[in-house]
Amino acid sequence: MMGRVVGLLLLLCLQLPAWAHKASDSYLVVDAKGTEVTAQWDIALRDIDFALGLDSDGNAEITWGELRQRQADIAAWALPRLAIARGGPCLLQLKQLQVDDHTDGSFAVLQLSGACPAQTGDLSLNYRLLFDLDGLHRGLLRITVDGTGHTTVLSPTSGTLRFAAGEVSRLKQFQQYLVEGVWHIWIGFDHILFLLSLLLPAVLVHTDNRWRGAERFGQAGREVLWVVTSFTVAHSITLSLAALGLISLPSRLVESAIALSVVLAAANNVWPVVAHRRWVVAFCFGLIHGFGFASVLAELGLPTDALALSLLGFNLGVEVGQLAIVATFLPIAFALRHTTFYRKGVFVWGSLLTMLVAGVWLVERAFDIKLITGVGF
Repeated sequence: MMGRVVGLLLLLCLQLPAWAHKASDSYLVVDAKGTEVTAQWDIALRDIDFALGLDSDGNAEITWGELRQRQADIAAWALPRLAIARGGPCLLQLKQLQVDDHTDGSFAVLQLSGACPAQTGDLSLNYRLLFDLDGLHRGLLRITVDGTGHTTVLSPTSGTLRFAAGEVSRLKQFQQYLVEGVWHIWIGFDHILFLLSLLLPAVLVHTDNRWRGAERFGQAGREVLWVVTSFTVAHSITLSLAALGLISLPSRLVESAIALSVVLAAANNVWPVVAHRRWVVAFCFGLIHGFGFASVLAELGLPTDALALSLLGFNLGVEVGQLAIVATFLPIAFALRHTTFYRKGVFVWGSLLTMLVAGVWLVERAFDIKLITGVGF
């Protein structure tokens, strides 16, 4: 059995390139005023390379020259996957191609503009980028229609969305940011690995220098409650402070510290230094993770007319996403807590694998290098 577990974990190690960043997404900002439409569409270079093959010389790096040479191909690939209509189709054209860095890599920045047949009325948007290649891909949309802002997550099930000018209800804005929070925790692999690293020992008890299974589910439940509550309180504090512009830290520092937190949390499972008060670890590192959560709000922006409500919705969305993970993980872990498969295969080897993955993140983020594949300018 252990041989199979180790073999499976080694196989997972081969998937490090897929784990080295968060799930695929793009950032789309649309501004419609009467018949005029302008948009900025940030698409990850790794996603474009996956779809079109930008790396012409095969050196695992995408240069500005390679990107510029394929500008027409990029436009021909991307533009048919974004349809905007107001009284009929709005004809969009690529006006400029640039490059920008986000926290998870380099992105091509497509500056678009076009005209719609009608000056008033609802505006519809249909987004289909990468859904045929990656069902987990999402588009993070911020759209303004005649001065009225909307925010939402674009997914394969979104279909065609309609946006109207005029005041957006407070409930609608709350719901939009609630969905944003849920989705962000689910695609934030570093946040998930940190949380799981703290949850893995929750169904175990450390006595006499070894781990054994907890006797009662309530005992494990209390441990999880302390950990999750501490993590929630901590990241809510810094998320709010950062989103409100009261504190700002360099994204490279924040992302590196998040990766380090995952390494240390996983290492603590194998070589326990803090075995009985993991809620303290959850709180301390949760302060750092809050700045990471705030990065997505920086991309989307908070509506000034409903700032507090939208921030609350995002915070609650993160908690709903966390609770879904806990509710799925805890009963299974408790049922397996006495087995060698869990105590050795999942707990020990899983923690070691987590350290390896997070170690790759840490080196890449701290030194701004690519250990697996590269995107360079």
